[in-house]
Amino acid sequence: MIEPTRIIAIRHGETSWNVDTRIQGQLDIPLNETGRVQAARMAQALVGEPVTAVYASDLSRAWDTAQHLGNTLGLPVGREPTLRERAFGDFEGRTFAEIEAALPEQARRWRPRDPHFTPHGGESLTMLRERVVAAAARLAARHPGKLIALVSHGGVMDVLYRAAMRLDITAPRTWQLRNTAINRLLWSAGGFSLVGWADTRHLDDDTRDDGLRPSPAPPNPTGAPTFP
Repeated sequence: MIEPTRIIAIRHGETSWNVDTRIQGQLDIPLNETGRVQAARMAQALVGEPVTAVYASDLSRAWDTAQHLGNTLGLPVGREPTLRERAFGDFEGRTFAEIEAALPEQARRWRPRDPHFTPHGGESLTMLRERVVAAAARLAARHPGKLIALVSHGGVMDVLYRAAMRLDITAPRTWQLRNTAINRLLWSAGGFSLVGWADTRHLDDDTRDDGLRPSPAPPNPTGAPTFP
């Protein structure tokens, strides 16, 4: 019997496009200064954890976040393109309002989480789920009985939460996906299960002189997409 693998799943630090509520998708948008501070704090929060491997999306906002963790723990970071954000095709680089104005028919199918809707040049939710679940399971299976870290994107975190909670890909989202939140999962032959979610205590300490102050998560009406 294969021993379960413990997983720490982390969304990348903040970018300027997160602040602007602009769809990043698979465009390579770097961390902003706040994102770099968030990544450093996250890495310090995990000092002492028995992490044996770190894997990350190859997009720089996730890759650079993971480098903070790898450097702090003395571990190399494995480059995993399969952990990239959902490809949004024509949506990438646009805000919600711009999508509604320029692509109203596509927006009409996107907002209610149509699982088969594929933005031109992008991926459907179903395609994203299949890619992410397979990638995370493959990486976990390499490290039975160990603790690994996966550094990725909001859409990937969303898929992992749904897989662990046995939620349909179309279910309205009621959980947080904050930048550099520490999320904990367990993987076994039966799939994923949830251990802990959205730990952001490392972002809420006002006593540090690093220029970062806690900010509330952006509003997200139930069922509406959030910006990855």
